[in-house]
Amino acid sequence: MTKVWLAVGLALGAAMLSGCVVGSAERTRFREVSGAFVKTHFAMRPLEGVALGWHEYDGKFVVPTREVMLAERARLERFDGRFREIDGTRLSQSDRLDLDLLKLVVARERWAQEVQRNWTRNPMMYAGWLDVSFYLKRDFKPLRERVSDMTAILVQAPAVFAAGRSNLNGVLPKPFVETAIDVVQGTALFLEKDVLQVARKCGDPAVLGAFEKANVAAVAECRAFATWLKTERLPVADGSYAVGRDGFAEMLRSEGITMSPEEILEMGLRELKSEQARFEAAAREIDPTRPAAEVYKSIQRDHPTASGLLEDTRKNLEVIRDFVIAKRLVTIPSEVRARVAETLPPFRSTSFASMDTPGPFETKATEAYYYITPVEPEWSAAQAEEWLSAFNYYTTDVVSIHEAYPGHYTQFLALNASKASTVQKIFPCYSFAEGWAHYTELMLIEAGFMQPTDPAKATPEERMKAAKYRLAQSGEALLRLCRLCCAVQLHSSDMTVDQATQFFREQSHYEEKPARSEAMRGTFDPGYLYYTLGKLQILKLRDQARREQGARFNLMQFHDELLSHGAPPIQLLEEYVVGR
Repeated sequence: MTKVWLAVGLALGAAMLSGCVVGSAERTRFREVSGAFVKTHFAMRPLEGVALGWHEYDGKFVVPTREVMLAERARLERFDGRFREIDGTRLSQSDRLDLDLLKLVVARERWAQEVQRNWTRNPMMYAGWLDVSFYLKRDFKPLRERVSDMTAILVQAPAVFAAGRSNLNGVLPKPFVETAIDVVQGTALFLEKDVLQVARKCGDPAVLGAFEKANVAAVAECRAFATWLKTERLPVADGSYAVGRDGFAEMLRSEGITMSPEEILEMGLRELKSEQARFEAAAREIDPTRPAAEVYKSIQRDHPTASGLLEDTRKNLEVIRDFVIAKRLVTIPSEVRARVAETLPPFRSTSFASMDTPGPFETKATEAYYYITPVEPEWSAAQAEEWLSAFNYYTTDVVSIHEAYPGHYTQFLALNASKASTVQKIFPCYSFAEGWAHYTELMLIEAGFMQPTDPAKATPEERMKAAKYRLAQSGEALLRLCRLCCAVQLHSSDMTVDQATQFFREQSHYEEKPARSEAMRGTFDPGYLYYTLGKLQILKLRDQARREQGARFNLMQFHDELLSHGAPPIQLLEEYVVGR
């Protein structure tokens, strides 16, 4: 009997050893393939590498010729096959998450190449290809060297726009052409004025001379491309912006979302109706005699002065941070604050408020900035009032929650403090990054931010203030819900830009100009539905964790675990946050 058990034990031991060897071999194979993918991915996208803090890509540039784009398509097909060959069951939990994430990264990039096809359909790709703004915003090395890097990029302008003329179809979607004309004209002004102004501070005549020569040529190329779009493509442009119902479904699957477009639209319309009821209820608490949209506009008159805008934002940001810590909503793993600062002059025309964090591998320019765009001195009193109304105290705090605490800046701090793999740090997905930030707006209100502890004992003033915060948060939610509904319909149901504009006006109380801007964005950014979709996924995952964990559920632990793996598609984190 002893010999039998000895034989069984030896056999089991041999099998386990064999399994370990096979598992180790599969891990080695996976890491070789994933390493090769990362290397070739950023060789094609060097500016993204620079933004991550990998400065071996500084000054590198790839001209998007037809040959380059077809080679990129072949690369993606090749890695798609190689990742599918790897047996995820023989990998560690972390490597398995990396593998699942990389499969979806490849799916997303293949969708962009094969379905969205910006390189043949969207001139905005070429209008934005010469982006040198990152070299201005971050002081990661001396200005002289950064100016040289910008020169190395700008000298490629003739080749970039030649590729655009060659690659783009004869008939293009009209919203794409109209927007591209604005973008490329803006790029010309940006290079001619703002970039040149900064470059002149580099202190090296030879470096500046080379830059000025490249910059003049790049500005001329931009304007020539804008003229070409106006004369050759705009007159024959059409309404063919939609990726189609199947293309839209494929985009969703590349984010790991299995719901159909129809199911998502049904959910979005249902959520929109519920949110409108919340919006109207908050408005009635403030003033039951006026329509909700008028009440919403009235609270916008409660805003800082032009001179006090930054200081009030800074002070309120600290209040929000203290609330998050006191309520134990999520760990903020650093005492280093986001710096509230004026949006830099080159970016004021396109930015209201934004968070600028360094890449996870940046070691020099490590400051994080929460940029606020101020009132410009040359504006009229009416223009200044209109701008400041957008910075009313209630909306600004909701935006600060989204951008900083516990939104994007907290995401960045959590990622840096985590043990997430390189793959998890460098491949965020749209639905998690924006879904988390949008989710936190509601989550803080749920936790009692600016709400009375005991509503029955609250003063009328306290109840009024609380209702204004709920109204502001609901207003932001309505905008994102309209994006979801319009994204599906613009690409799956033949909705026109005019119809989408009207939808934003009626459903989220937007004026004509911003409503049209939102509708136009939906034609070329169908993924802007992910703000709401990501938020709803997180809420669903939270409810699931509460049910399964019962008394063990802890909100802070849920959030901390959620943020410790980068920003992958949300459903990939179910095994980490639900059954713990």
